[in-house]
Amino acid sequence: MKTTLKTGLMAAAAAILPLSAMAQDQADLITPVEDELTFVFVPKVIHPWYDVVAEGAAYAAEEFAKKGIEIEVIWDQPPQADVVDQNQRIEANIGRQPDGLAVACLDQATNVQLMGEAKEAGINVTSFNSYCADDFQFIGPKSSKQDGYDLGEHLAEILGGEGKIAILSGSLTASDHVQRIEGFKEALAEHEGMEIVFEQPDDDILEKAVELTESVLAAHPDLDGIFGSNASNPIGAARAVENAGKAGEVHIVGMDDLPEAVDFVCSGVIDALKAQRQWDMGYWAVTYMVAMNENHTVPMFHDTGSRLLTADDCE
Repeated sequence: MKTTLKTGLMAAAAAILPLSAMAQDQADLITPVEDELTFVFVPKVIHPWYDVVAEGAAYAAEEFAKKGIEIEVIWDQPPQADVVDQNQRIEANIGRQPDGLAVACLDQATNVQLMGEAKEAGINVTSFNSYCADDFQFIGPKSSKQDGYDLGEHLAEILGGEGKIAILSGSLTASDHVQRIEGFKEALAEHEGMEIVFEQPDDDILEKAVELTESVLAAHPDLDGIFGSNASNPIGAARAVENAGKAGEVHIVGMDDLPEAVDFVCSGVIDALKAQRQWDMGYWAVTYMVAMNENHTVPMFHDTGSRLLTADDCE
């Protein structure tokens, strides 16, 4: 009996030893970064919104420099939200073999195909701002539907559940713009007196948002509200509404907290914004791409969140 017990304990100890060695050796899986890293960001378009993302990325790079890890951050931005142009930039950067590639998806199907090619080429790939696919790490709101819904509810509350509404729909292929509109329409559908009388894409171009708003104000002088699905069009709508002398009469809700948009909130031209945390997107994209290069595991989804911004926040 004693011999059997002793033999069993020795066998158990022998089994534990390799496991202990494995646990202690996990640090050997980490690859130290010795050379300068190059990270390429390919957003949807040149836009002030991405300037804030770039600030977060630069801050992270500065932090790593203090730890002895040098990072070159390159931004390759299409001048307009053009799917072909963006895909050409992604493809060209695959050929350059950077240490990390961060993409804001403008067109999920084609972007995902190219991101898959980048991954196969051994490039560490992440995505931000606009969700791409579960195959790739994503930093930002995985679904933007809630933001649109919240703004729809806020506008319906302001108007007492009745009114004629225009939608500036941004880029028709951008998942975040599309989802916000879906959420906005769902909110309005709960109020029988809310009617959408205009919906047009502005392609994330501020000047086009101004022109579209001017058109809808002329076609619908009794317009009650406007929803902007991206960072540009609330500003464009506000400029046109203010120029038409209809500030406070035509109520505007939309996305993001660019300085001019916030000024319009504080002056009463825009009623509410849903502000994202794009600085965090840039910061964490760099942080996670460094971790990937070190062979660390990273979360596949990092929700950076958003908050409602109204005139109450201006006090």
